[in-house]
Amino acid sequence: MSWIFQLGRTLGDLTYRLGTSRRIIAQTNIAACFPELSDQERKDLVRRSFRSLGIGAIELMIPWLNPQRDLSDRFDVHGTEHLQQALDSGRGVVLLGGHFAAMDIISQPLKRLGQIDVMYRFNKNPAWEWLQVNGRRRYFDGVIERHDTRQTLKRLKQGRAIWYAADQDYGRKHSVFAPFFGTEAATIVATSRFARLNNSPVLFMRQSRNEQRMRWEIHFSPILEDFPSGDDLADAQRLNSLLEEQIRLQPEQYLWLHKRFKTRPEGTQPFYPKGV
Repeated sequence: MSWIFQLGRTLGDLTYRLGTSRRIIAQTNIAACFPELSDQERKDLVRRSFRSLGIGAIELMIPWLNPQRDLSDRFDVHGTEHLQQALDSGRGVVLLGGHFAAMDIISQPLKRLGQIDVMYRFNKNPAWEWLQVNGRRRYFDGVIERHDTRQTLKRLKQGRAIWYAADQDYGRKHSVFAPFFGTEAATIVATSRFARLNNSPVLFMRQSRNEQRMRWEIHFSPILEDFPSGDDLADAQRLNSLLEEQIRLQPEQYLWLHKRFKTRPEGTQPFYPKGV
C-alpha cells in the first residue's frame, strides 16, 4: 500500500502545480470557509487537499480494477448498529454522505453491511462513465444516475439503502439557499423529499483515511430525529451544518476543487474569479 499512497501524493502535487483553475477554486473555497486561518495555513490546507485527492484517485482503482484484493483488515467501521436499525425499519434508508477524498475504496466493506445501492453523477467522458459504472456494479446491485428519481424511489420502497452525496451545486431549480461555512450555498432538497415520500430514515455516513497507518474508517451517525421537518430550508440548514461538522474533523480530505458556491442568490456578485 505504501507505493499507492506515495504515488497518490505525487499525483496530487502535480495536479496542484498544473491545475491552475482548480487550485484557484480550492483557494477561494478554503479562504471563505476558514477565515480564521492565516494565509500560510490556508495555502498548506489547499496543498494537503490536493495530495489527499491524489491518493483517492489512485486508491479507487483497487476496487474498480482489482476487486479480488481483500482490504477488510484495513477498515474500522463504527456505528453499524445505526445502519442496521434503519434497514430493519423496512422503509428504505437515505444514507447521506459527502464528497470526501476516500470514496469508492469503501465499496467492499459497504457491500457486506446490507442491501445498499449508490447514486452517481453521469460523466460525459464515455471511458470514465464506463469505468465508474462497471467498477461500482461489482459491489452495488443498483448504480443509479442522480436524475433517475423513479429508480431511487423504487429501491427505497424495496427497503434498500441509497448512498448519495448531496453536497454539490446542482443549480437553483431543485435547491434552496442555506449557509455552508457561513456562505449561502445552493443546497438540493432531494434528501428531505426522498425521506418524506417513503417515510425513510436518514443517517449520515463519513469515510476517512489515515495516511500514517494506511487504514480507513467508516462512521455511521444515529438516525436523524425529526427529519424531514416539513421545512425544506430548515432541513437544508441542518444537513449543511452536519456536513460542516464532519468536514472540520479532517478538512484536507474534502473535495474543495468543486465550485460549491457557483450558483448565487439573486443580486449577488459571482463567487469565483472570472475565467475559472
